[in-house]
Amino acid sequence: MARDARDSYQNPLIERYASPEMSFVFSPHFKFSTWRKLWIALAEAQAGLGLHISPGQIEEMKAHIDDIDYDKATAFESRTRHDVMAHIQAFGEQCPAAKPIIHLGATSAYVGDNTDLMQMREACMIILARMSAVMHALRKFALSHADCATLGFTHFQPAQLTTVGKRATLWMNELLMDFEAIEHFIDRLPFLGVKGTTGTQASFLSLFDGDHDKVKSLDAEVAKKMGFAKTVPVAGQTYSRKIDFQAAAALCGVAQSLHKFGNDLRLLQHMKEIEEPFEKTQIGSSAMAYKRNPMRSERLTSLCRYIMSLSTSPAMTAAGQWFERTLDDSANKRLSIPELFLAADASLIIALDISEGLLVYPAVIARHIDEELPFMATENIIMASVKKGGDRQAVHERIRIHSMAAAHEVKMEGKRNDLLERLADDDEIPLSGDEIRSLLNVTAFIGRAPEQTREFIAGYIDPMLSRAERYGSIKKMHLSV
Repeated sequence: MARDARDSYQNPLIERYASPEMSFVFSPHFKFSTWRKLWIALAEAQAGLGLHISPGQIEEMKAHIDDIDYDKATAFESRTRHDVMAHIQAFGEQCPAAKPIIHLGATSAYVGDNTDLMQMREACMIILARMSAVMHALRKFALSHADCATLGFTHFQPAQLTTVGKRATLWMNELLMDFEAIEHFIDRLPFLGVKGTTGTQASFLSLFDGDHDKVKSLDAEVAKKMGFAKTVPVAGQTYSRKIDFQAAAALCGVAQSLHKFGNDLRLLQHMKEIEEPFEKTQIGSSAMAYKRNPMRSERLTSLCRYIMSLSTSPAMTAAGQWFERTLDDSANKRLSIPELFLAADASLIIALDISEGLLVYPAVIARHIDEELPFMATENIIMASVKKGGDRQAVHERIRIHSMAAAHEVKMEGKRNDLLERLADDDEIPLSGDEIRSLLNVTAFIGRAPEQTREFIAGYIDPMLSRAERYGSIKKMHLSV
């Protein structure tokens, strides 16, 4: 009796969050059709180097790259308990002429590890395309609000002013670091190539009657056919699992950056300064109908925590390998690597949705500045007082006393901040009310924030976005968030 899909666990990364593009990269069909492409590349390279493999055998294999009989492969695996041998048998039945030369001289890691590397490369390209889409949206947001003054915070306490756009560059700068880390990973990613059972290439050396140059040529030619410029210089049966860790570390970096972005937005939404998108028919709470919870940012931070926690698995797997290989990596890799990429993909989809629909409330931001700016302006008031003949120490003491009193009324009695009026009425401070208020020009407190925003985008983000064009452009979400 067939089981209803609703009676079995469904991975939320597939069902709810990740894109079809990323799901396909880690799908059985991508995996097993790539195995067949690898077998064809091996046969072509071997034929080119003189082994007796006919063009007809190769053409027969090429005709059956995608029409995989999965039922037959499953039946073979149930008997052999070996997935690679099962697919060799299934492929061989479809290609009887080529059957004798499929997988010639290779070990399971030839198809398994090389496919893993190809999956990571393809997945990284999707990640970079999604990152560029997020950066494009944040670029537009930052430039639109480059001059919009807002309270800066240290220790989540009001500090010197910055601008909304400048704060967005902080999010972008961290994502830029992650983008460059993944670019570096792709640029340096090697192919395993054809290395044999313990990495010595002994089986291939035997096939070519001890011709070392042909074995080296075979390694390079197969890599070239699969789109790689180089192979690992030395290996056991598998590529070093540190490569998996490097991929995980890069994705962990993306998660850290997106988590901070999401957390900042949750705090800003609490202050009602900036909000994530909220649909007209969206329900914020089943009990409190008025609520606009930051559900997207919360989901974003939730997924990012999962990525960060998952990234430790490849590290432990790399550390735990014995000699030329063990198989305790296999089950872990099957779970951790795909889910790292699927979760990163999902996180970037959500981040893009948020970034394209951010809502800014300048009136609320201005009110918060008005509440705090008098305190921030006190140093300017001291300096202006001294220029008019005041005693610096005496003015400092009067400002200290008035600041404490004004803060007490704000905190204890809920009154507005009347520090400026107190200072204007103090005879020991040689400034009029108008002179004091003239010192509260907001633009005097934001420093080079607007210029920094534009310079950063022109100098760093725009060149990155130009480079990103080679990875494709995925600017819209494919699944509902």
